Formats: sequence, C-alpha cells, structure tokens
Amino acid sequence: MGLVTTVTWSFTTLVGIYLLYVWLSGGGLRQQTTKVTRFPKALLFSHPALAAGALGCWAAHLVTGHRALAWTAFGVLAVAALLGFVMFTRWLGGGRHARGAERRFPLVAVALHGLAGVATFVLVLLTASTLRPR
Repeated sequence: MGLVTTVTWSFTTLVGIYLLYVWLSGGGLRQQTTKVTRFPKALLFSHPALAAGALGCWAAHLVTGHRALAWTAFGVLAVAALLGFVMFTRWLGGGRHARGAERRFPLVAVALHGLAGVATFVLVLLTASTLRPR
C-alpha cells in the first residue's frame, strides 16, 4: 500500500505544482501588495512546504520501515491538508470570482488536487495504522 500512496501523493504534488504555476503566472505575488488576492503568502507557501516535508518523512519511512516516520508524515500532512482546506474555502468563498490570480484556477485541476489530496491523506492514515511495531 506504500507504493500506491506514493503514486497518489506524486499525482497530488504535480497538480499542486500546476496550480501554483497558474497562480504565479497570473500575477499572484504582485497582487499581495494590493490585497487583491485572497491567498496570503504564508498560507500559499506553507501548504506545499509542509506537504513536501511530509512526503520526505514518508519516503524515509519507505526506506527505513520505521513506523514513527509514517506517523510523523501523517501528522505533518494533516496540517498541510488543513491549510489546503482553508485555501479551498477561500477560493470557493469568492476567490474564483474575484479579480485575483486565483480566478484562473481551472475547476478540474482544483477538484483533482483536492480529491487526490484526500485520497493520499486516507491512504497514509490506513498504511500507518496497519504497521506493526518493531
């Protein structure tokens, strides 16, 4: 199940990178100073940074087999998922209709990223909870 989780996580990452590219190419960083965007920099960059850190813990778990690394990955991923949910609700609450760069997000990409993220979250939880202590 670890490999399936990693593939799902990789897909989620690729779609997330695409969404970040869309936001940056739409002038998202320039809009920070004028408060046009609904996504503060801290929120926008901590979400992928935490997800990448969790992925690093997951990779370390796959290499070493340590159960604590799987649970650490889950904990960090939970925080990243919470921040992702905050961004999603901000986008739903008007961000996609506003003048900000997030209005350019394709609905399909947002849906794929969110669904794959939830699947990854569940797979990490299931995998970590079925590991036997060493």
